[in-house]
Parts: sequence; C-alpha cells; structure tokens
Amino acid sequence: MKTVFMGTPDFSVPALDALINAGHEIVAVYCQPPRPAGRGKKDRRSSVQVQAELLGLEVRHPVSLRSAEEHAAFASLKADIAVVVAYGLILPQTFLDAPKLGCLNIHASLLPRWRGAAPVHRAVMAGDTETGVCIMQMDAGLDTGPVLSRSVTPIGHGETMGQLHDRLSGMGGDLVVETLATFGNLNPEPQSDLGVTFAQKIEKTEAKIDWLARSVEIDRKIRGLSPFPGAWTEIDGQRIKLLLSSVVAGDAAAGTVLDDKLTIACGDGAVQLLRLQRAGKTAQSAEQFLNGFPMEIGRQI
Repeated sequence: MKTVFMGTPDFSVPALDALINAGHEIVAVYCQPPRPAGRGKKDRRSSVQVQAELLGLEVRHPVSLRSAEEHAAFASLKADIAVVVAYGLILPQTFLDAPKLGCLNIHASLLPRWRGAAPVHRAVMAGDTETGVCIMQMDAGLDTGPVLSRSVTPIGHGETMGQLHDRLSGMGGDLVVETLATFGNLNPEPQSDLGVTFAQKIEKTEAKIDWLARSVEIDRKIRGLSPFPGAWTEIDGQRIKLLLSSVVAGDAAAGTVLDDKLTIACGDGAVQLLRLQRAGKTAQSAEQFLNGFPMEIGRQI
C-alpha cells in the first residue's frame, strides 16, 4: 500500500522497518521536529527521523497540523493508508479522512484499558499481569476507535517498563504488517464502554518515592518508571534514580536502611534496591553504588 508513516520516538522505529520489509511504499514520514537536548541543548533529530533519512525517505516535521497548507500537503500524497504510532500530535479530521482507507494507530495496551499517553508505564505501575498491542482504526476521540487486531503478552515478574516497551515495540511492527495483509477481511470491533482506564502522562512530582507506601507499590513504581523518567529519592541532598528493585521481607520505620544490601523499609514490608543512578553518573548495581556512596545500617533516607 501507499503508506504515510507518522511516529517519533524509539518505540515507532520497528513499525517503520516492518512496513518497508513487507513491501509497503512509504510515501512520506511525519515526525516531531528536532528539539534541543543534552547538555549543549543542540537540536536533536528524533529516532524516526534518523531512521527515515538513512532509508532515503521523505521526512516532514511540521510544528502543527492545523494550517490549510499542511492539510493540502498531506492530501496531495494520495495515500492508501496512514500508520500512526507515538507521533505526538493530534490528527485533525481532515487528516483522518485523507487516506483512502483511513488512519491506523498502533497502541501499546489492550484497549479500552490504558487509553492515553503512557500505557506501558501505567500497566507496570498498576501491577497488571498482561498487556499487549492493538491496531485501532482512528477516529476523532482519544484512542476510542474500533480495534482491528490485538496481540497479548504477559508482564513478567520483575519486568521493567523499558523491557516491556521494547517487546511491545517489536510486537506492534509485526501486528500492523499482519493487519494490513488481511485488511479487507477484518471486522473492526467497537471498544467496550466497560473497563476504560486512562494512562495519564507521567508527572515529575509522582516519580518521587514515598517510603510510607506499601513495598509492592514502591517496587511497581520503580520498575514502571525505569529507565525513564526514573523514580527517585533524595539522599544527603542528592537526587538518586532508582531503576530496579525487588520486594523483600523487612520491618522498621519507613525509609530505614536495613542491611548492607540496600534493603529499605517501606510503610509495609521492604524493597531491595538493585540498580541506581546518581546525577551525571552511569547506572550502577547496588554494590557499585555503595562503594562510592556508603549507607550505614539504621539511617533514614
């Protein structure tokens, strides 16, 4: 099919590659424009732009899709279909209507659960035992369109958001290719009004660990925000990212260091911190961290 691809971050790249490998003609790639990043605040191209340019594809990165000029430019592509995955801009109705077969979205949850911006983070943080990918026919609502296909995967015990993110990314590419191959024979399934949940964007304030919370909730938050944006706690005035943990037995005042393996008491039970990162440093195991940042048993954090 003549396909417009619309995506921006790492998560989107496997779908672009899968479409090309399946023989679809990518007539244009839309992504977010380069943005200042890093210590030098130099403009950095998105992962999708980098990959599309390597493949010699036309790249467009408008700041907005609202103008008549952008509408006309999109319509002029005369695409059969558009595939959208983590693009970052809401498509106006004129964009949804322009491709012959409409616009498909690759969404990283089992809709209608976790509509919205951060479905992978929220699934891990909520303690879900499974999640997956849906291919949805887009409409004007927020992830409300009928579902054409879905693929389910368990969330492993101890799995981080980053690990799940990478698996779902590959699943999305495979599933959209399968969906396009049988597109004419699929019956779109309207989403149920039951079981709707919303995956709100992760706010900076919620990434701070409250040691009064239950150990299972703290562990889910640490894994659900790892590696980005990263759950954190403050120790001796320094913000320390917590990237991996496990729930263990322990009983003391919340925030107490219980042993020389970085086991921290919570409001109920304890968590052992397994991987941490100091500001400006690389991620370290607990043992490596303690070599440069000793934590005496019994202290509060």
